[in-house]
Amino acid sequence: MTLNDQASIYLQIARMLEDGVLRGIYPEEEQAPSTNELARAYSINPATAAKGINLLVDKGVLYKKRGIGMFVAAGAAGAIRAERREAFYEKYVTALVREGRSLGLTAGEMAEMVARAAKGGTHHDHE
Repeated sequence: MTLNDQASIYLQIARMLEDGVLRGIYPEEEQAPSTNELARAYSINPATAAKGINLLVDKGVLYKKRGIGMFVAAGAAGAIRAERREAFYEKYVTALVREGRSLGLTAGEMAEMVARAAKGGTHHDHE
C-alpha cells in the first residue's frame, strides 16, 4: 500500500489495519503490528503510527497487553463491518434514494434497479 496525502496518514494507517482484520491478516486475539513496525514499514513518524493505532483502541478494535504489544480485540471484524455498513448506508444508499425520488422513482423501482445492478445487468436489460 502506498500512503498518500489525500487523507491524513494516521487515518490511512487505521484503515489499513482494519482491512487487515477483515481479511484475516490480523486475526482476533492475535498480535497486531506495533507503532515502530508501522513506522519502519511505511517510513512515517512513530507518533503518526501511534495516532492511527490509538484511533483503533478508542473504537475497541485493538487493545494493549502491557509489556507485550497491541492485540486485535474479540469481535473486531464484526464491529468494523457494522461501522462500514452504516457508512455505506449514509454515503451511498441515502444519496441513491434522494436522487431516485427526484426522478420520480418508487421504492420498488429503485429496489429493482439495485437488484439488477447486483446481478451485473445494465440499464438496457429488460426482463
